Amino acid sequence: MSVKYDYERIVQGILDIGEAMIRCGAENFRLQDSLYRICRSYGFVKYDIFVIPSNIQITVETPEGQIITQIRLVEIGECDFDKLDYLNNLCRKVCKEKPDAKELRRQFEEVMGRPEQKWYTHYAAGILGGTGFAVFFGCNVRDAIIAVIVSIVIVAVGNWLAEREKNLMAYNLILSFIAEMIILLSVKFGFADHEERIMIGIVMLLISGLSTTNGIRDLLQKDFISGSINIMNSMLGASGIAFGTAIPMILFGGVEAEGFILTPNLIVQLISCTAACVGFALWFKIRGMQVVYCGIGAFFTWLIYALVYEVRPSNFLATTIAATFVAFYAFIMSRINKAPSTIFLTASVFPLIPGPNLYYVMYACVSGNMHMLLEQTITLFATCVAIAFGFNFVDIASRTIMRGMKVEYHIGKSDR
Repeated sequence: MSVKYDYERIVQGILDIGEAMIRCGAENFRLQDSLYRICRSYGFVKYDIFVIPSNIQITVETPEGQIITQIRLVEIGECDFDKLDYLNNLCRKVCKEKPDAKELRRQFEEVMGRPEQKWYTHYAAGILGGTGFAVFFGCNVRDAIIAVIVSIVIVAVGNWLAEREKNLMAYNLILSFIAEMIILLSVKFGFADHEERIMIGIVMLLISGLSTTNGIRDLLQKDFISGSINIMNSMLGASGIAFGTAIPMILFGGVEAEGFILTPNLIVQLISCTAACVGFALWFKIRGMQVVYCGIGAFFTWLIYALVYEVRPSNFLATTIAATFVAFYAFIMSRINKAPSTIFLTASVFPLIPGPNLYYVMYACVSGNMHMLLEQTITLFATCVAIAFGFNFVDIASRTIMRGMKVEYHIGKSDR
């Protein structure tokens, strides 16, 4: 017995899922793949989908010949990889069961109604992320204590500010200003020793370097609009961090660039960056064993980087090889857990994100050091490109392998 669908509501339901996935942190090209699969499963004669981070457009032709077009504006949301995981499972279920509009809506609301993360988990995430990377970048015990305090302040003020300020530049400016003021005062009054190392760790809580990497990745895949939007969002966030950090530097005056060093003990590096990335997994609201898998991925990502750099001291080469590993690891874990690969990729790759370079670009702008500005900008861009190359190499290899195995990997308009 064939089901009579309300196709207008079905398309609306598909847009609801797509909007929620973007807001929760879905990758653009994978979301487009999911929406194409859902449209195909409902038996539309034709379907065209256009997705960028701020907009989704769907045009379909029903079996009865009706043309339906719906457009959805997407506002930036807070990453929630737990909901993203369940939304991804919902896509699979919808493709298999093809529920009617009412049941589709019910299942969607069930996913969106999942219990929120406990408030104390977010604080633990901030402490692990900010302090873990502060230790990773060479902080001593006194510095680490200040990093804990600043991380708590960032979470508390960030929670309050998120409900009142949607502008990413203003949001990052306020938080980085508060963090830098606390750190500079701590150093001035002798409670801490290394202002830069603490702030570099804290910057990782605000950094949008992953958006830059994903933007370059989109550009390499000829998704020029999404790539440009991601890069511009990243630059907007980085500008906020730059201004927020620069103002206290100017007010205090005489802030010298000491230069960060990674903590010299490799074991401490591995433990601190793993703890930090577990924190970031919680920061992105990942739950259960997936948090552990993110920590394992981060541990081996940095171990591979360190070993390659020891043999051949090239940041670009070491970053590319480590990024290739983490992308492959995320691909395998996504297949094992039947979850989006971005869940494992985002937290595990953080040891490679060029937070120190972003900090020194900001410092060079404040101090007028054009040589440092050029050098750090080139390193920042080269690191993002190296990460993108590693990601794309695995994507190309996996598509080739899947094609050879006659298994669908990504589908699009030409695959209907």
